[in-house]
Amino acid sequence: MRKILTIGEILVEIVATTKGNGFLEAQPLIGPFPSGAPAIFIDQVGKLKTPCAIISRVGNDDFGQLNLNRLMADQVDISGISIAEGETTGSAFVRYQANGDRKFVFNIAHSACGKLEDNPNIEVLLAQCDHLHLMGTALSSPGLKNMALRAVQVIKARGGTLSFDPNLRAEIMTPELCSDLKMILRQTDLFLPSGDELFLFTEAKEEQAAINELFVLGIQEIVLKRGNQGATYFTKEQQINILPHHVDELDPTGAGDSFGGAFISFWINGYSAAEALRYANAAGARAVTLLGPMEGTSTQLELDQFLAQ
Repeated sequence: MRKILTIGEILVEIVATTKGNGFLEAQPLIGPFPSGAPAIFIDQVGKLKTPCAIISRVGNDDFGQLNLNRLMADQVDISGISIAEGETTGSAFVRYQANGDRKFVFNIAHSACGKLEDNPNIEVLLAQCDHLHLMGTALSSPGLKNMALRAVQVIKARGGTLSFDPNLRAEIMTPELCSDLKMILRQTDLFLPSGDELFLFTEAKEEQAAINELFVLGIQEIVLKRGNQGATYFTKEQQINILPHHVDELDPTGAGDSFGGAFISFWINGYSAAEALRYANAAGARAVTLLGPMEGTSTQLELDQFLAQ
């Protein structure tokens, strides 16, 4: 079986149990939950029993061990995760507002994962893996960026494939980051934007025009995640739409990462695009029904049971 690699941040998420605008006063909290978009993605891949690994860095603390324990339990190869003595694992505090929006307080850039360094196991993983999945945050700090660009070069030169999920907001786009992301896009086989991320890298303002512009860059397949509106799969020859599942949303954090992990796992194992989309849609919907960003990742049995309902 092919092996999937991702690179990026690992952190814990701590959630306020009351609704309101941020953390300007003491709040009751629940957590810590294992988190980090690449970690959620790769945990979903591991739960589907597709060989996979992550390159990252955590502190030698309880938060780091919490993540390592979860990833190991879900069959993710953690040999590429360095444990940094005297440093702290990243964190995100989140509080929901009355309208459903979220207010975050992050500690990522100055945490262990923000200072990713080479380690002896990385070359082994680069030789083992033939698919690389990147998110925009993998280019947001020098250590992560250098590792990500080297992995792209090595895996693509060997005939491997690359999937890319921007996972970014327009407000944090800088000219340098945009240039790096476009360089990644030109080597991307499968692109997985969410909503308006579709337009981050195009001049077009209309959906089909943006899709066509992305195909010109050399992208072969696009999966547009539409949140509670379902999703659409595009190639130059076909378009597949899938309707959303109607569920009671408890926590949307990680839903797109679970969707991506499921789609790529089935896609890389030879399922049709329609079937991969069906499972991914279920994975994203099921994820929002559970509190905690990694709590909603699913086994295939859980997805089959969800779809049967």
